[in-house]
Amino acid sequence: MNRTTSRSTVGFIAALLLAGVLTSSTAPRTTGAQTDPSPVLVELFTSEGCSSCPPADEFLTKLQADQPIPGVQIIGLEEHVDYWNHDGWMDPYSGAEWTTRQQDYTTRLKGGSPYTPQMIVDGQKEFVGNNAKAAVDLIRESAQQKKTSIDIAAIVPGKGDPQRYDVRVGNLPAASGQDKADVWLVVAEEGLQGAAKAGENSGRSWKHAAIVRSMQKIGSAAPNSAERFAFTTQIKLKSGWKKDNLRIVVFVQERKTWRIIGVATTKVAG
Repeated sequence: MNRTTSRSTVGFIAALLLAGVLTSSTAPRTTGAQTDPSPVLVELFTSEGCSSCPPADEFLTKLQADQPIPGVQIIGLEEHVDYWNHDGWMDPYSGAEWTTRQQDYTTRLKGGSPYTPQMIVDGQKEFVGNNAKAAVDLIRESAQQKKTSIDIAAIVPGKGDPQRYDVRVGNLPAASGQDKADVWLVVAEEGLQGAAKAGENSGRSWKHAAIVRSMQKIGSAAPNSAERFAFTTQIKLKSGWKKDNLRIVVFVQERKTWRIIGVATTKVAG
């Protein structure tokens, strides 16, 4: 697999560019009625073994923390691939499933080879994860697309019972045509720190965005269906995950195009 050869200097340049991009493009705007922000899913394929990845990780962290684009809710996920693990550092958050997901994106988006850091906005547009201008422009563009509503409600567990959630999906947007869509549920952990002890990032420390801990398909939805998708699912939390930092993310992804047509997030219930 090809991997981006840009150095960490690109990340520094991207940080400077981001400041300029957001300063010039997100000035306060006066609108009539207040509306809910349009959610946009930003996936970052990354690795602790890649020297160009820490700036992209921190960039996504900043985007999600600051929410700098008016009228847009940025929901970021880090998916750690495993093909860097042979280069001296075993990424503790990596998994073959994230590598497979990236490979599937590469096929659908007709790209070359998978690389890191790679950002994908709403399953449709990909670019190098350090490119601040591309990120802001494509997130804003994607926010203009009509999305389906998603409701996530925690069910108060009894003592010793597992976490359970009700997930309800609204009508799929007309633009979906006849394409069925899969409903995915993610558990992601925020607040984790990168601290590689070997490899290209040896001795380096940086902040991660929300790292995907688990991702499962919980069902499918069809356009023009008389019945909306509704599902109650159980969440298994591992002891090594810090519960206070966990989030649930549910997204709806078209089966053929892989376009994200709905996404929502909530904190894991205490």
